[in-house]
Amino acid sequence: MPTKNAADERISKFKNKGKDPAKLREKRITECVELRKAQKNECFLKRRNITLSSLPDEEALSPDTDTVDFRIEDIIADVNDGSVEAQTRGCQAARKLLSKGRDPPLKEIVDAGLLSRFVSFLSMDDEPALQFEAAWAVTNIASGTSWHTQQVVEHGAVPALIKLLASPMLHISEQAVWALGNIAGDGPAYRDILIECNVIPALLAHISPDTPVGYLRNLTWTLSNLCRNKNPYPPVSAVQQLLPPLIQLFHLSDKHILCDACWAISYLTDGSNDRIDVIVKTGIVPRLVELMSHEEFCVLTPALRAIGNIVSGSDLHTQTTIDAGVLNVLPKLLRHKKATVQKEATWALSNIAAGHCKQIQQLITCGLLPPLVEVLRNGDFKTQREAVWTVTNFTSGGTAEQVVQLVQSGALEAIINLLQVKDAKVILIILEAINNMFTAAEKLGETEKLSLLIEELGGLERIEMLQNHENDVVYQATQNMIEKYFNSDVDGVQVDSTPNAFLFQTSDGQNTFKF
Repeated sequence: MPTKNAADERISKFKNKGKDPAKLREKRITECVELRKAQKNECFLKRRNITLSSLPDEEALSPDTDTVDFRIEDIIADVNDGSVEAQTRGCQAARKLLSKGRDPPLKEIVDAGLLSRFVSFLSMDDEPALQFEAAWAVTNIASGTSWHTQQVVEHGAVPALIKLLASPMLHISEQAVWALGNIAGDGPAYRDILIECNVIPALLAHISPDTPVGYLRNLTWTLSNLCRNKNPYPPVSAVQQLLPPLIQLFHLSDKHILCDACWAISYLTDGSNDRIDVIVKTGIVPRLVELMSHEEFCVLTPALRAIGNIVSGSDLHTQTTIDAGVLNVLPKLLRHKKATVQKEATWALSNIAAGHCKQIQQLITCGLLPPLVEVLRNGDFKTQREAVWTVTNFTSGGTAEQVVQLVQSGALEAIINLLQVKDAKVILIILEAINNMFTAAEKLGETEKLSLLIEELGGLERIEMLQNHENDVVYQATQNMIEKYFNSDVDGVQVDSTPNAFLFQTSDGQNTFKF
C-alpha cells in the first residue's frame, strides 16, 4: 500500500526533478514489461533439438524424428562399452532421447553416471563422431533446470566445451557454442564462470565474413545470454569485449541474428546510467531506432525494449534517441496490432515525457498526443497504466502551455474515465496528474475554469466517489483535492465542453482562454 509520502517519492523519481544523479534512472520494476515472454517460441534462454547449420549431410540423413524407442539400459551398456562404435551409438541414442518430449529423462541419464562419460568423450579429438554426439548429449542436459546445468558444470564440461570451439569441424564447434549458450542462459553465476574461463575471445574468433549464417545465429544467441542478468551485471571488462562484435552483427540482415543482437543490447542497457552511457557511445542508437520499424516482430520487440531502457536514463540519453528519430516511429507502434508492442511503446513514451520541457515539446510537435489519447481510451489496462504514467510525467515537467495542449488533446477526459478502475496505484497516479494540471491552471489564473471542466466531464462525481475508497491514501488524496479545488464559488462561469475542444468562455462573452 502506498505510504503517505507516495506522491513526493514519485515526483522525486522524475528525471527533471533534480533527483540524485546516482539514481537518475528509476525503473518501475513492478510494472516493467517482460516482452521476452512473447518471444518464447523464438528466443528460448535454453534450447533443445534445434538444427545445426553446419551439420554434415551424412548426419542430416539421421533425423531426430525417428520413432525408435531408446531404453536407458541399452544406452548405459553402449556408452560403457569399450568399442568406439558402441559408445557413439549410445551417445547418439542418448541425445535423441533427451531431445524428445516435454519431460526428457535428464535426471535419469545423470543419475546413471552417463554425464561423466559424455564429458570424457569431449576430449577425443581423434573420434569426431563420438565427440559430436557427446557434445549434443551434454547440450541437452544443460537445457534442463538449474540442477541439470549444475551437474554439467561440476562434471568439468566447461573447459572441454570451450576447447571444442576451436575444432576444425564446424558442426562440432557449433555444438559447443550451443551447449555454452545453455550454460550461460542459466543465470549470472554460470555466466560469470564462462567469462572467467575466457569463453568470450574463443566465441568471438568465429565472427568473420566466412562464417555461415546459421552458425552466427547460434553464436549471437549465446553472446546474448552472456549479456543477461543483473544480479550481478556482467563484468564491465566482459561488456567491453562483447560490444564491438555485437555492433558488427547489427549490420547483418538475418532476422534471427538481429533479434538476439537486440536482446543483448536490451540486457546491457537495463542498468545504471553509466551502463547505458557505454551503449549509447557505441553509436548504435540510430540502428536500434531503425529496427523498431522492422517487419519482423521478433526484431522490433527487443529493439523497442532497448530504446525504452535508454530513454529511462539521463536527459542526454533521451535526447540521443530523439535525435535518432524515435518520436517519428512511436506513433505507429502506439497503434500496433499487438497489445504488447503498444504497452512497451507507451512505457518508452512515459520515460521520454519525464524529460525536460524542450523534449516534451518535441513529443508534441511529432504528433504523439493523439495516439497517446487513443491508448488511454482504447488500450488494454496494462497499456493504459503506462499511458497514465506518461500523462503524469508530462504534467510534472511540462510548461503550463504544454499542459494546456495535453488537456485540449482529450487526455484529461480520458484519465477521468479511468478513475473508476480498481487499481489504487493507477488512481493515485491519475490524481497526481490532475493535481499537476491544477498547478498549471494556477499559473494561468484559470483554476476555477479547470474545476468546471472537470465537473462537466464527470470528474468531480468520480472524485467524490473515491472518498469511499478502501485505500486510505486514495481517500485522503481525493478529500484534499475536493477541499482545495471544488469548494469555491464558481458562479458566472460557463463551459464550452465540445468534445476534444476543452475551451472555456466567461459569461460576459470575453475571448476564449487557454483551458
